[in-house]
Amino acid sequence: MEGFAGKVAAVTGAGSGIGQALALELARSGASLAISDVNLEGLAETEERLKAIGAQVKSDRLDVTEREAFQLYADQVKEHFGKVNQIYNNAGIAFTGDVDITAFKDIERVMDIDFWGVVNGTKAFIPHLIASGDGHIVNVSSLFGLMAIPGQAAYNSAKFAVRGFTEALRQEMVLNREPVKVTSVHPGGIKTAIARNGLTAEGVDPGAQSKVFDKRLASTTPQRAAEIILDGVRKNKARVLVGQDAVVLDLIVRITGSGYQRLFAPVIGRIKPPSR
Repeated sequence: MEGFAGKVAAVTGAGSGIGQALALELARSGASLAISDVNLEGLAETEERLKAIGAQVKSDRLDVTEREAFQLYADQVKEHFGKVNQIYNNAGIAFTGDVDITAFKDIERVMDIDFWGVVNGTKAFIPHLIASGDGHIVNVSSLFGLMAIPGQAAYNSAKFAVRGFTEALRQEMVLNREPVKVTSVHPGGIKTAIARNGLTAEGVDPGAQSKVFDKRLASTTPQRAAEIILDGVRKNKARVLVGQDAVVLDLIVRITGSGYQRLFAPVIGRIKPPSR
């Protein structure tokens, strides 16, 4: 894909799924990669595959909730490559559970990773992106950052927050005439292990939840997701919808406004395993 040759891109959550696919596609397009994850086994696999392509790679364990470590990491990436052009804030976790049975600590955990991880990555890298003269921040929200469904209040909260944060940031960069573009990404059902590795409220069967996601909701491969995302980045799109499900459901939300809740709740209720 054109537009990435010679760029230095940092990708969080690069040990699997969309993050791994993004790193590989960027490498095929001529970019150098700084990859990170808490999943060391998956990270090592990504690193090996990137080196097989011939890409320059810096691979590090990184917990995106650790703010000071993230700031230090961004400085190390800049020192290693001499510049940083792009940050893909992709790391995240899934969570399922109705509000009344979800512990405060679980909501906080989801927000720490899925929202604050994005904020930490943005804040840590933005000085280096500005200094590059050609920066781009890509924050991965979700289809669930555009619409809410039962059982996903914690995840919805984090992903709606990512969307708001990213859309405000894009406008700030334009108004301040900074050389940094900003894109918000909203994947629908992607064929990854996010549901199988996701957290659930106490009493919720994680196997039943992941089975529903894998069989009924996941429709787009990670590789295709990466291609769509990078095409959107290349075209400097403000918002990238990933998957036909995301496109269709976003359209329904736009047409019906808050009325989508009356349409979707009964449907979700029929396929959603009991949450209590």
